[in-house]
Amino acid sequence: MDVSIIERKQVANDASDVEFLKISPSFQRLVEVEENDLSLVSGDLFENDEIVDRYLADEKQSFPEVYTEMEGVLTFRGNHLRDGPSFGAIPIADNYQLNSQWSFSTGFSQRWGGGAGWTGQPSIIKWDQQVRGMMNLKDEFKVKDDFVEVIYGSLDGRVYFLDLNSGEKTREPIYIGNPVKGSVSIDPRGYPLLYVGDGVPQNAKFGHRIFSLIDQSKLYFLNGNDPFAYRNWGAFDSSPLINRLTDTLVVGGENGLFYKLKLNTEFNVEEAKINVTPKPIKYRYQVQGNFYQGIENSVAAYANLAYFADNGGSIQGIDLMTMEPFFALPPLDDTDSTIVIEVVDEHPYLYTGTEVDNIGRDGNAHIRKIDGLTGEIIWHKEYTAFYYPGVVGGVLATPVLGKKSIDDLVIFTVARYKQRYAGLMVALNKQTGEEVWRWEMPHYAWSSPVDVYDEDGKAFLVQGDSIGNLHLLEARSGTIIDTVNLGANIEATPAVYENMIIVGTRGGKFYGVEIQGFDD
Repeated sequence: MDVSIIERKQVANDASDVEFLKISPSFQRLVEVEENDLSLVSGDLFENDEIVDRYLADEKQSFPEVYTEMEGVLTFRGNHLRDGPSFGAIPIADNYQLNSQWSFSTGFSQRWGGGAGWTGQPSIIKWDQQVRGMMNLKDEFKVKDDFVEVIYGSLDGRVYFLDLNSGEKTREPIYIGNPVKGSVSIDPRGYPLLYVGDGVPQNAKFGHRIFSLIDQSKLYFLNGNDPFAYRNWGAFDSSPLINRLTDTLVVGGENGLFYKLKLNTEFNVEEAKINVTPKPIKYRYQVQGNFYQGIENSVAAYANLAYFADNGGSIQGIDLMTMEPFFALPPLDDTDSTIVIEVVDEHPYLYTGTEVDNIGRDGNAHIRKIDGLTGEIIWHKEYTAFYYPGVVGGVLATPVLGKKSIDDLVIFTVARYKQRYAGLMVALNKQTGEEVWRWEMPHYAWSSPVDVYDEDGKAFLVQGDSIGNLHLLEARSGTIIDTVNLGANIEATPAVYENMIIVGTRGGKFYGVEIQGFDD
């Protein structure tokens, strides 16, 4: 089954034939959901700004098995399962060290500074040559053989474009006006489309934007201050997913709305023009006992099923065919960490963790494995963490779902474990939840760990911390291999392309750090 071929098709547009890039829609699996107890949740659907009694998509809504055929990391944690924060492999070597290759200084906003905050992961993409030629890149990058572009949203209210290997600007930044706290996304079809949410209202309208990367023009604005929302807070820290087969986008808002947008993308390759005319449908909900609406984590998806948690700790599964929940869990505590999906024999399982926030000054962070069809709790672990105003403890980092040499492990990072400024990284057995190893970190981390692998499948972890340390660990044992300090809090999540780590700090800089192998 081929799910990834980009093929040219002739389509009619205003009575003239033009060429579009289209993805062959050959993956159409739908998962039938079970009837679960939904007494905890009630909801409304909005289409064309009117309440509708029912909704049924007019085409099958199933994410492909492979999120993108493009080389790179195109959304937060790489794909719809949210388990792919790195691309490619590092060379096989006896030992490794971290070498900072370049840094790039951003501007500063009045309150939030610059660089990158939470979640703050860059997107990294190796563009198709034809698409590269039509974009407003500097001339030298249009012809550079090994060109890979880093696209990074900053707390200074801009989106920057850099060369992976040198850190040089590849084009001028896009000015948003509001700090970008979350992670940008690039269209998985390889189309020149950028998706950006902002986190704080400062100098511009509050919401989510779509830009053309041909000329950097704004194509669409989704207003976060939505009158249909129960909550009047319009941030979008959630990094959207785009289904390349159905031309749809899903994203959660901190206003408490879950969105699906039919993008209606038109890409005229011959004329180097692209446009979108999105048509949103919105799901508004209330969960019994949950007084903290807002979706800060990035939506995860498998086939036609989408999952998110909210600021009260409720978790919902949504059928994208009907935009209705098929399970809802009661509130626990604020959950900003993104859910990660493991698929076993076509059955989804969810890994998730909570902060210590709503429950008070100190308590327990809850780590759970959940059946993705029923909401049943498979196992549940608790770790002591501290609340600190504005910089809470618990699980802010998205976990690593182990693969290859660590395919039996899931790895979580807990902030403010036992002490205010300490942390914990813990590897758990996927089946039982039992600890396999732990590293009691002297400095806590909000930054999500990243799993990277050598060409034989040996696993390593990259973890940033709150005093600027970037660590490289051997993932089977948790042993630290090397550490480099980048000078300021690494709150953002790195993305890795082959052996190059890209990460921002709260000190107003982005860094390119090489994982360099050498023989003893």
